[in-house]
Amino acid sequence: MNVGVVGNPSYRDLKTILAHLAQVAPRVGVSLFTEEQIGPLWPTPAPPALDRASPLECLVTLGGDGTLLRGARTLDSAPAPTPILGVNLGRVGFLTTATSQTLDWALDALVRRAYATEARLALAPFIENKEGKSRAEPVVLNDAVVHKGGVARVIRLRVSVDGDELGQYSADGIVIATPTGSTAYALSAGGPIVVPTVDAIVVAAICPHTLAVRPLVVPADAAVTVEPIPPWTEDVLVSFDGQVGTTMRAGERLVVKRAARPVLLVRLGPEGFFARMRKKLNWGDLSDRERR
Repeated sequence: MNVGVVGNPSYRDLKTILAHLAQVAPRVGVSLFTEEQIGPLWPTPAPPALDRASPLECLVTLGGDGTLLRGARTLDSAPAPTPILGVNLGRVGFLTTATSQTLDWALDALVRRAYATEARLALAPFIENKEGKSRAEPVVLNDAVVHKGGVARVIRLRVSVDGDELGQYSADGIVIATPTGSTAYALSAGGPIVVPTVDAIVVAAICPHTLAVRPLVVPADAAVTVEPIPPWTEDVLVSFDGQVGTTMRAGERLVVKRAARPVLLVRLGPEGFFARMRKKLNWGDLSDRERR
């Protein structure tokens, strides 16, 4: 079984975990392939590069949710959907399904195909200019965010859904999120939590400068467009999953549509979405209140 590995070098235990993986993988019938940036952390000889895996049957991410999001971008050009098994080395790890303590069990489950997958809606954003020419941006699992660069001040943005204008937003920015991303930046911007099995896109303004603007949930097949309005077209940035980004020039607009295929997340054990909400987000936790 060909398994790719993506990791976050900032975690102190990563080198130890990679050494353990290199020792255990051959015993369970797993051939490892690695991303380039963690190559020096493997024991010698390091596994081959990810692009030499044919086919790649699973991707293991070692870190937190950010590492899993980066792993999803790594698979964007893969010829077929590849399940991602997230191993949490940090604190929250809302998207992950295993820990360093359960890594051996997780590998065994992979080999035995004793796991389920969740198909998560992804978004395919692109920047379009006045002439209709466009440039594709990275596929995102969480969100695409239009915001102001430089000093902190509001910008004015025109937001449309399928060409039908919602209105002009005066805000610090706009978050366009998937159901997966509804528990991330969109949630901190006041957006709703959307269960991952719901086909929808969330549009939430960041610190809107009017009480007449609230988060909006639109169909997953809709095209959401965000266009800066002059003179608020200078230093406008677009961030993708909070990790990579680009600039928007005057006359350009961001268009976000559903990606051609979903991102597959591996799930081990019976724990469901609401159980993870209670555990990871302390949802409904009243333990700090005294009983009367």
